[in-house]
Amino acid sequence: MEAQEVEAQAATGSGQQQLKLYSYWMSSCSFRVRIALNLKGLKYEYKALAKGEQFSPEFRKLNPMGYVPVLVDGDTVVADSFAIILYLEEKYPQHPLLPPDLQKKAINYQYY
Repeated sequence: MEAQEVEAQAATGSGQQQLKLYSYWMSSCSFRVRIALNLKGLKYEYKALAKGEQFSPEFRKLNPMGYVPVLVDGDTVVADSFAIILYLEEKYPQHPLLPPDLQKKAINYQYY
C-alpha cells in the first residue's frame, strides 16, 4: 500500500473509502441496491438524481447508458443493480446476502 493510501485511510478512520450510490427515488433497481447496502451495514453517500439528470454529460461519464443505479467505490464504478449486488457480496463479505450453498445460491439468483 502506498503512503498516500495509508494517509487517506487514516483520515477517514475506517480504512474504507466512502461508497457513493447514484440513484433515482422511483427506481426499483436502485431500491434493491439500497436494501443490499443497508443489510450489509455499509455506509454510503446517497446521490439523488432529479428526473432526466441521468442523461447529463457528467452522469454519462459514470454510466454512458444513462441508467441508475451506479455505485462508485473509490476508482471502481459499477452500474446495474445485479452487478452492484454481486460486487458488494464479493468485496464486503460481512453480513452475506446469499447462502454459502451453491444450489441455494443459484435459487436466489433466479429472483434478482
